Amino acid sequence: MTQQSGMDGSISDALVRSRRFFTKAKISDDLRTLSKVGGRQADDFYRDRWSHDKVVRSTHGVNCTGSCSWKVYVKDGIITWETQQTDYPSVGPDSPEYEPRGCPRGAAFSWYTYSPTRVRYPYVRGVLLQMYREAKSQHDGDPVKAWAHIVENPRRAMAYKSARGKGGLVRATWDEAAEIVAAAHVHTIQKYGPDRVAGFSPIPAMSMVSHASGARFVNLIGGSMLSFYDWYADLPVASPQVFGDQTDVPESGDWWNAGYLIMWGSNLPVTRTPDAHWMTEARYRGQKVVAVAPDYADNVKFADEWLPAKPGTDAALAMAMGHVVLKEFFVDRETPYFTEYVKTYTDLPYLVKLDEAGGGTYTAGKFLTAADLAPPAAAEANAAFKTVLIDSRTGEPVVPKGSLGHRFGDTDVGRWNLELGDVDPLLSLIDGAAETAMVRMPRFDTPDGAAVDLPRGVPIRRVDGHLVTTVFDLLLAQYGVGRDGLPGQWASGYDDAESPYTPAWQELITGVPSATAARIGREFAANAEESRGRSMIVMGAGTNHWFHSDTIYRAFLTLTNLTGCQGVNGGGWAHYVGQEKVRPITGYTQIANALDWNRPPRNMIQTAFWYLHTNQFRYDHFGADTLSATTGTGQLAGLSTADVIAKSARMGWMPSYPTFDRNPLDLSDAAAAAGKPVGEYVVEQLKSGELDFAGEDPDAPQNYPRILSIWRANLLGSSGKGNEYFLKHLLGTDSSLRATETPEGQRPVDVTWRDEAPEGKLDLLMTIDFRQTSTTIFSDVVLPAATWYEKHDLNTTDMHPFVHSFNPAIAPPWQTRTDWDAWQTIAAKFSELAATRLGVRKDVVAVPLTHDTPDAMANPHGVVRDWKKGECEPIPGVTMPKLIEVERDYGAVAEKMNALGPLVDTLGATTKGVTFELSKQVDYLRGKNGAVRGGVADGRPSLKRDVHAGEASRARSATPNGHLATQGFKTLEKRTGVPLADLAEEHEGKQITFADTQGPPVPVITSPEWSGSETGGRRYSPFTINVERKKPWHTLTGRMHFYLDHDWMTELGEGLPVYRPPLNMAALFAEPLLGNVSDGSSGQVEGLTVRYLTPHNKWSIHSEYQDNLFMLSLSRGGQNIWMSDRDAVKVGIKDNDWIEAVNRNGVVVARAIVSHRMPEGTVYMYHAQDRLIDVPIAETSGKRGGIHNSLTRLLVKPSHLIGGYAQLTFAFNYLGPTGNQRDEITIIRKRSQDVEY
Repeated sequence: MTQQSGMDGSISDALVRSRRFFTKAKISDDLRTLSKVGGRQADDFYRDRWSHDKVVRSTHGVNCTGSCSWKVYVKDGIITWETQQTDYPSVGPDSPEYEPRGCPRGAAFSWYTYSPTRVRYPYVRGVLLQMYREAKSQHDGDPVKAWAHIVENPRRAMAYKSARGKGGLVRATWDEAAEIVAAAHVHTIQKYGPDRVAGFSPIPAMSMVSHASGARFVNLIGGSMLSFYDWYADLPVASPQVFGDQTDVPESGDWWNAGYLIMWGSNLPVTRTPDAHWMTEARYRGQKVVAVAPDYADNVKFADEWLPAKPGTDAALAMAMGHVVLKEFFVDRETPYFTEYVKTYTDLPYLVKLDEAGGGTYTAGKFLTAADLAPPAAAEANAAFKTVLIDSRTGEPVVPKGSLGHRFGDTDVGRWNLELGDVDPLLSLIDGAAETAMVRMPRFDTPDGAAVDLPRGVPIRRVDGHLVTTVFDLLLAQYGVGRDGLPGQWASGYDDAESPYTPAWQELITGVPSATAARIGREFAANAEESRGRSMIVMGAGTNHWFHSDTIYRAFLTLTNLTGCQGVNGGGWAHYVGQEKVRPITGYTQIANALDWNRPPRNMIQTAFWYLHTNQFRYDHFGADTLSATTGTGQLAGLSTADVIAKSARMGWMPSYPTFDRNPLDLSDAAAAAGKPVGEYVVEQLKSGELDFAGEDPDAPQNYPRILSIWRANLLGSSGKGNEYFLKHLLGTDSSLRATETPEGQRPVDVTWRDEAPEGKLDLLMTIDFRQTSTTIFSDVVLPAATWYEKHDLNTTDMHPFVHSFNPAIAPPWQTRTDWDAWQTIAAKFSELAATRLGVRKDVVAVPLTHDTPDAMANPHGVVRDWKKGECEPIPGVTMPKLIEVERDYGAVAEKMNALGPLVDTLGATTKGVTFELSKQVDYLRGKNGAVRGGVADGRPSLKRDVHAGEASRARSATPNGHLATQGFKTLEKRTGVPLADLAEEHEGKQITFADTQGPPVPVITSPEWSGSETGGRRYSPFTINVERKKPWHTLTGRMHFYLDHDWMTELGEGLPVYRPPLNMAALFAEPLLGNVSDGSSGQVEGLTVRYLTPHNKWSIHSEYQDNLFMLSLSRGGQNIWMSDRDAVKVGIKDNDWIEAVNRNGVVVARAIVSHRMPEGTVYMYHAQDRLIDVPIAETSGKRGGIHNSLTRLLVKPSHLIGGYAQLTFAFNYLGPTGNQRDEITIIRKRSQDVEY
């Protein structure tokens, strides 16, 4: 009998057959299969959402240090999303990998491509555009005459200047906008001079070609490029002071190698998101992590210990830790690794002369040099720059190799190295010392920060008639570490709270328990001893943005240098504040500074520039000598800060542009008419008083900066400290400035004071950007820029060893253009207008004494000599700036922009004192980029396209070019006499081309452009070449410095590391005392006085700004200020209340975020929130509330203006006054919750 197929029974069969009622599928007769047709249309949306036509590799051009490589997805010509690249090369089996590299901010950037805030078209201020068109018609279509017609008429000029920031931008064509910009440049150069034109674009590493685009134009015409690193207060002045180098730091992969890691003022998970995993994962190999932060910051939760030091007191904690290290690891017992290290690589054994100070006391003076010794040492070349120590084996003074005096000149070729031979440096004179001296050591730890001093004894001896001691002996005295037999006031123990730099002393200042400070210092040093230097301090803006940041950092560096951590993988300082490292530095610099066509460029210190030209100098209420130590000699007495800036400029220490009160083109013509060399003529004119420095009369109309071009930057929304001063004096528009001017008795003596402060100095503010910002809304011309997914460019970082490229995923949409194209458009129109009006002219460029050149030996012993005060003769390049005549063909600027000039062939390219010969690279570029045909650049390699500029930057730098790296090391070998070339020879035939950067990341090559070695695939750490190959640091002694003997360092009492508290704003500006609660009586603003800090934004930084929906949701729809719950109670503020922050500098309206994470007495207004959305009218001022920088202003530290001496010699973005802003205070008041706009 045949059994029929089916289910187990009739009931089961019926149940299964019932499914036909619930599906359209066809069911087989045996009920075992189900056949479906169609039905996938429901998936179409999801499949379409994630489908794409192509994936393009690019990166982000932001100051985040990430330099992450991204996949950009494109469909139907539209960018849809981005994800992280995953093809980084492996670090190796014993370490985490580089990837995943990226963060949520980067993953959200493509929103900006199609954002409502995207600048799609050129815009011009409506009032200006109307006047320009009318003026042009009145002057027969002449654009230059039309511009002059407007700006040289005060009423017309003020009509459009006063409209800045009040809307009214209207669309224009590229041709018309570029014509206005070009005409303004031609008129300004012709009437006032090229150094009245300024350009600002920060952080070249984040997009080198885009930065170089405008910089190249500005430098070809003779304009001034403004610095960024010092302006951002990201530049650690302690780095040149100690290392003679600027911010050479470990890549993030080297954090993994540390055995002990302190995060000090650096919030790694927030600001270094792609790299933070190196820190968080290192605990699994036994690393201890300590966080020092005033608030419960995001990085604190990753730490093993949290030290909540009060804001600005970090140096006190570091000094106390240093006290413990010196006592326990140097005095109580000798630590052989530390002792050998400091003898070889630091200035601790070197001799310092003591100066009589009266009453049987002394002060620390100048380094003893060969010039102070008896012949034959005194007769040596550069004897005043060859420092001296005692050889412990003979007891005699010796002059070791490697000092600054050995670096230059023919007689010491091959002797610039740290080889000591048979010499054993004597660290201290204490053993067998027959004499001691009482030295007055400066201190500033009084309640109000006023200077006092205390006597501490040091062992001494006489050398050729000079009373001397060692830097080490002075350092022990400074830190209060006593030894038997020495007179003076010494700490009785760690619990002596009255004695500076003990753990108990710091507890009263920082709030960190004494025992904790001592233990952390001891652990840091013990780990360094056991691991031979693998203790690291990660430091950043939280400690670097203070007025006295250099003293804070020198206290940190004392810890790393005493314990042998610098130049060691996993050890030393790790300073991160931005994307600073331009790895292909040599080639980039040549392009950006236009050094291939004319040298030198004008590079200006931006802090001093704006301090003078936004008239902030007119609101100081104190003299420069307010900062002097009691051990000083009155060097700054009677001078204002503006006077100190002027003094520094005329002595050739710091740049000053505009330089003279005359057009430098006319000055050159006048010299020629007089039949004299320009240097001789200018000196005569200065001595006779016929010519003056522009910085000595910044409010004279002929000395104003007339044009400012901004690209890749948001000056008025991010970095412009003293925002309301900018608005009032530079732009001439509404401001909420509340400060009073300097009283008559405190006004400058060398800088002219004019009765009426000018308003609206700037004739043209031009901005190129891809989004509307606080800067574009105040601009006169706004040009639409391509984003990072729409152009070719290059990008590098401190944090990893790769060069990443930008590549266009789409063509620039709407009417946007790449920065390279935009500046070419401007250059073309400029050349057309300038050819007949300016033609070929000679320009007098005043250049400051320059680092890594013999200029560093211009001022022996760092003695101040001011020719204007009759202390010496004005000698260009010695006691005043160098004066160099540069020929400029203004009609050929566009042609020169687009081609590599001939000076590369004849002069090569110099980086950090090493000159590269580039003829092979020029030939390569001629073949790669093509040659120009016709014109002044006939036959030269083309730079017409952005990819050409990227190729030229890369090909002429040593990090991506093994041939140049090897060549550079061989050149350096001749000077040092030690082997170096093998560091690069393994890659001598390797080139990383632009095409290579478009594929998987390729590590760069060890190069003399930087101090660290990556040879063999090791992680980059700075100064490993110095330590391992005995190559000197670029300092006076050739070693890392604890002691600085320049006159002004001594005057400020900062020859050695010292604690200086935050500035006392109550004493300097009559602000209320911190903690004061006012009821509004007696004319005061009611509210609570607190410390006001502007740290990195918690979310909206780098690739994501404040103006998108995510950020506005997180930030409650607009600007906000974080404050402590304890402070909020004092003035009746609840979370989310509208509040006002008020001080003499301006007014801010924001929402209050009340949080227990915040320390009492301090508020945060995270920076770069922009005041574009939800900013109400302030009750205090009656004007729209300000931005975070409305409450800040510039304060210039005199020691940051030192130049012309050893490592304290200027180089662009290497040394200069910082735009610090952390010392400010403000009043927080609760306002009406009914706001108006």
